[in-house]
Amino acid sequence: MQPLDVDEPTTVGPYRLLGRLGSGGMGRVYLGRSSGGRTVAVKIVHPHFALDEEFRARFRREVDAARRVGGAWTASVLDADPDARVPWVATAYAAGPSLSAAVADRGPLPIHSVRALGAGLAEALAAVHELGLVHRDVKPSNVLLTLDGPLLIDFGIARATDGTASLTSTGVSIGSPGYMSPEQIVGKGVTGAADVFSLGAVLAYAATGEPPFPGDSSAALLYKVVHEEPELGSLTGDLRELVAACLGKDPAARPSPGEVARRLAPEGAARLVAGGWLPGALVEQVSRGAVQLLNLEAAGDVASGPVGFSNPSVGEFGPPPVMPSFAPPASVPEPRDAEPTAPPQQPGKLSVSVAATSAPGASGRGRKVSCTVALAVAGALAAVTVGSVFVFDLLPGDDNGSDAAGGSPSSSASSEVPGDSNPTAVPAAYLGTWEGQATGLGGSLPMGTFRVTLHKADVGEELGTLRQTDPVGLVCNDVLTLKSVSAKQIVATSVGAKGNHAGCSQAAATVRITPVGDDLNYRSDSAESGNPTARMSKIK
Repeated sequence: MQPLDVDEPTTVGPYRLLGRLGSGGMGRVYLGRSSGGRTVAVKIVHPHFALDEEFRARFRREVDAARRVGGAWTASVLDADPDARVPWVATAYAAGPSLSAAVADRGPLPIHSVRALGAGLAEALAAVHELGLVHRDVKPSNVLLTLDGPLLIDFGIARATDGTASLTSTGVSIGSPGYMSPEQIVGKGVTGAADVFSLGAVLAYAATGEPPFPGDSSAALLYKVVHEEPELGSLTGDLRELVAACLGKDPAARPSPGEVARRLAPEGAARLVAGGWLPGALVEQVSRGAVQLLNLEAAGDVASGPVGFSNPSVGEFGPPPVMPSFAPPASVPEPRDAEPTAPPQQPGKLSVSVAATSAPGASGRGRKVSCTVALAVAGALAAVTVGSVFVFDLLPGDDNGSDAAGGSPSSSASSEVPGDSNPTAVPAAYLGTWEGQATGLGGSLPMGTFRVTLHKADVGEELGTLRQTDPVGLVCNDVLTLKSVSAKQIVATSVGAKGNHAGCSQAAATVRITPVGDDLNYRSDSAESGNPTARMSKIK
């Protein structure tokens, strides 16, 4: 979780915001707390969507649909205001990583964990389908691993099956390449069987650490889902048989969610979970996250807000509030392997930046825009969520916000840095590793996670590297060479690194890196890659 920036709200509806959990095509997600002390995930849509009445109507319908979903294995919608100046929705917050993050960090889950995972998700889908809804985007990043069991999240694209078209207003199918069912890809009618197919793909990924339909481009992924058999690797026995049945090309031949749940857990998912379902390393990770959350909530009646910043710029949500101080918790012990914390701002006090510290997730770079072309040809565009939170990806948008190009840089980057008398040298304010979510094609294409590492360099020397993991997990790397530098902007040449896979663009492009508050804004002129942009926060 990241501390709030100066241009971000500190309250939304009745909720005070503690930090930013992530961002996506439709908006940003924050950790919030109600006046009664309940912790929630609050999703705020990008303000420019608020001017679109069609979007508001669709948002309202899908919030209403999501409110109907409840149960032990889903994150429930608690509150929403589709008619607010900037629409928002609040859901129950659960401490735990997404399945995608857990597998990327620690490898496949043990078989007993996979069985509990599958049984819980199947029971969740059975409840969803009984309401006449189809989730349509079951994938590893939409599954949270909590101590109390798995949670299926992101019902923002769930649609009532009676009379609702399978296409969005843009005319493309909703889902994620590699986890979409064949009928979603070819544009046929979508039923609950599509969710079962996606569930099978999720279980294969959880058990083997690899998706059942691997590919180096979206076109390859979509082709394999429609025409080829899944690759199930080390899966054996009845679990392999069940996953293979879920991944059948014929929707009518797939088992129902209820049957999947019974075959995995005859006595119910709750029985498997009650006996301890996560491996020890994940239990420890989730417990540390819970302690950090308690550290935040130990502030009691102290208002939440952003950490101190050097430039008091005013964003679209109003002027920044005064930074509060947080008293240290009296009874919550520090986890024994917690991340090092920053020095306290005042003796005996903890700043919110300490409480909000979390380890960065896996990242990388996958840059070629061929996925957009392939999805258009196949009639499918992935709706991608970011972060381990409930995200409504109803409409793609620019993650950079209205201040991406024109925001005021912080004072540390708005003038020459002391000691950097050489105008060809990189100011210290740029140095380090920065990470954020990127979009292309003017904000309409989610491009995954950008991670930029910058080090000292003179003009003409190697400045650093750029790495992206695209929404389907493919990685590309670029090498950055410094062209010009000032306190207000770095201009570099970006070229694909040797060893990239065929889906990466190797062509040279000019990139501009500009300070925005305490972040950096990245922009590329690579038309082949969709002119990607990203707002990145410093992680080390």
